[in-house]
Amino acid sequence: MSDILTFPKDFYFGSATSATQSEGTYEGDGKGQDIWGKWFDMEPEKFYNEVGPYKTTTMYKHYKEDIQLLKQTGHNSFRTSISWARLFPEGHGEINEKAVAYYRDYFETLRKHDIEPFVNLFHFDMPAALQDIGGWENRKVVDYYTEYAKACFELFGDVVKKWFTFNEPIVQVETGYLLQYQYPMKVDAALAVKVGYHTALASACAVKEFKKLDTDGKIGIVLNLSPAYPRSNNEADMRAAEIAEAFQNKSFLDPAIKGEFTPLLVELIKKHDLMPDYDEEDLDIIKKNTVDFLGVNYYQPVRIKARDSVTNPDAPFLPTYYFDIYDMPGKKMNPYRGWEIYEKGIYDIAMNIKNDYGNIERMITEIGMGVQDEDRFKKDGMIEDDYRIDFYKGHLKWLHKGIEEGSNCVGYQVWTPIDCWSWLNAYKNRYGLIELDLETQERTIKKSGYWFKDLHDNNGFEL
Repeated sequence: MSDILTFPKDFYFGSATSATQSEGTYEGDGKGQDIWGKWFDMEPEKFYNEVGPYKTTTMYKHYKEDIQLLKQTGHNSFRTSISWARLFPEGHGEINEKAVAYYRDYFETLRKHDIEPFVNLFHFDMPAALQDIGGWENRKVVDYYTEYAKACFELFGDVVKKWFTFNEPIVQVETGYLLQYQYPMKVDAALAVKVGYHTALASACAVKEFKKLDTDGKIGIVLNLSPAYPRSNNEADMRAAEIAEAFQNKSFLDPAIKGEFTPLLVELIKKHDLMPDYDEEDLDIIKKNTVDFLGVNYYQPVRIKARDSVTNPDAPFLPTYYFDIYDMPGKKMNPYRGWEIYEKGIYDIAMNIKNDYGNIERMITEIGMGVQDEDRFKKDGMIEDDYRIDFYKGHLKWLHKGIEEGSNCVGYQVWTPIDCWSWLNAYKNRYGLIELDLETQERTIKKSGYWFKDLHDNNGFEL
């Protein structure tokens, strides 16, 4: 007889998306421009097939029908974000009442269908008007974000009880200010550090505002954790992995949960003369306003080795000054995304949080497998994505092992409910439990969507 993995009572099963990737923009909706629309207008060729963020999955118009689909695919929870530029078209000041009405009905409709809304305040979508004054480079934007967060709590806090301050804040630091992969496309380590510091401060400021309200809700942060595994037990490889871990994971994990920055990271930033301007009052806010729970996005590990060569002293500083990425032979890959598939990583994260971060309550808020040209797998009108089901099963097995060993994990949300627009990749790779026909906007549940319903209904699955 097969082994059956059963998850704890009231375990959250669901999926996640973001405002920018799902809502779309429409004439008369009152939404302000964000950096994605601004960048697309400037350089559409950067986006796969020149598909930008304006139409996407059209959930702004179809959320009621889409919530029915969430129910049909076994959701008891769902994570999305509020578009800052939709609520505050200029990033501060006047509120867009159409956005207030939309989000309130959206969240209330989720509740009516017994789906717990998990709402994130910021998912890479800085209002263009605030980017024009520097975005996260500008300390004033921290104050604007705090005002925005406070407004969200006051407007929707009676319906939404689970909040997140940021999604994957390290991404905007790395891709926007180090790797020249996302807007504003800079390569400037000092600005990267400043942006990271202001983001950590903004998160703590939002937590402070939330705690003033003294509600029965909880507030957390969503971090993409990629365990850094050394090539070998050689001392140089181990040290390289430790430094990679400090930059990639601990940069936001430590201030969010422990209220302080990891000493190794501070030491390295000082060594390279990259310290941002700060004051003790801000550090006190970070110290006193740690999160209630943690969202973990897990896609892949990072393999690290000691550098093979000496860094060019005249080159712009990057964290890879201290390590090289190790291309480990024989690793299992998602060839479409170019990412390693390593299921045990989800267990290693669990043990790290349990042992080093007070076993804070956490949940998987994103995990998914992007595949290109999924029409190849369509039979009788349905995409038979067994590869996605196997991907989820492999990770759930290790997640369950972590829970059995005392990890305080309360949920598992996949990326994504309906095939969504994916930044520069647009619709190149599909992740959804539900297929989207981009031309007709028709939605069709995939085989994985029906499997996910069984997962929820049985609170587990057979191995």
